[in-house]
Amino acid sequence: MRLLSAFAIGLIFGLGITVSGMINPAKVLNFFDLAGTWDPSLAFVMAGALGVAIPGYRMVFRRPAPAMEPQFQLPDTRVIDRRLVLGSATFGLGWGIAGFCPGGALPALGTGDPSVFLFIAALIGGLFLARLLQARFPMRKPA
Repeated sequence: MRLLSAFAIGLIFGLGITVSGMINPAKVLNFFDLAGTWDPSLAFVMAGALGVAIPGYRMVFRRPAPAMEPQFQLPDTRVIDRRLVLGSATFGLGWGIAGFCPGGALPALGTGDPSVFLFIAALIGGLFLARLLQARFPMRKPA
């Protein structure tokens, strides 16, 4: 049942990303081009997602536990540290350069565009590189 649920959720997400046009990197890049061909549609997609997600989360967190897990798995800290800031900046830089974020790139694999496959390969390479760097240079906890 968990696999079927994950499949259905992924299908809905992929359909939404595709219908909204967010699998098109040019559309995403135009959102960031404030001085040129700015396209505000990504803001509407995000607002629509938040309009559904916020009430959904409020409803789900009223329950004692998730439907298919014994307990909620939530972050145990709200600290904004160097690792979070560096990771966020790197993510934003990659998103701004490529026009893809992982959420939009995975459904875009269905287009068969070689650039999407190259992006996903680079994404996976970046994940492995980050793990390697984290193991080699662990960040110290502040005193």
